[in-house]
Amino acid sequence: MNKTVILSIAAIAVISFTGCGNKSGNDEGAKSAVTETMDKAKDATAKVAEKTKEAAAATTEAVKEGANKAVEATKESANKAVEATKEAANNVANKAKEAATATTNAVKEGANKAKEAVAGGNAKGKEIFAKCVSCHGQDGKTKALGKSEIIAGQSVADLEKKISEYKAGSRNVAGMGTLMQGQVSSLSDDDIKAVAEYISSLK
Repeated sequence: MNKTVILSIAAIAVISFTGCGNKSGNDEGAKSAVTETMDKAKDATAKVAEKTKEAAAATTEAVKEGANKAVEATKESANKAVEATKEAANNVANKAKEAATATTNAVKEGANKAKEAVAGGNAKGKEIFAKCVSCHGQDGKTKALGKSEIIAGQSVADLEKKISEYKAGSRNVAGMGTLMQGQVSSLSDDDIKAVAEYISSLK
């Protein structure tokens, strides 16, 4: 109820009171009644104003609290989204690493199997190489007497040439010519080719 309405009611009450009473009645009583009515109207107006302020303050606080909760909820959602994105990225990276490792292992395994297949398919060369193992090692990667070159993986053509030269006595690397000539002197050209192919496959 606003101030104008209250004052209007008070005025009507005063007019009614003075109109219906004895025209020659006590003026002091009428004044007192008007004053009391006006005071009550003022008190009511003040109370309404106070309640309005309280309601407005409560509304403001409720709006602020709602806004703060909305901001917090938004932040929390954003943080969860960031964490989910990070987790997904890490999962993808880990899967990629696992796939790369698996591919590398598969390639290595394939290479080893190919090497074994080549070596296994050359039984003659492997048999001849058995008497070379004591100096050159099972894999052909040992320097004979700590002096020779590593023979594993050399080309077939180079190995055939070198073995043939040792057999003919025309090659003498690090003073090992005589020793090597004794080792290969009984080999035929086919034997030399077979052992050269086998040594070349040792990579």
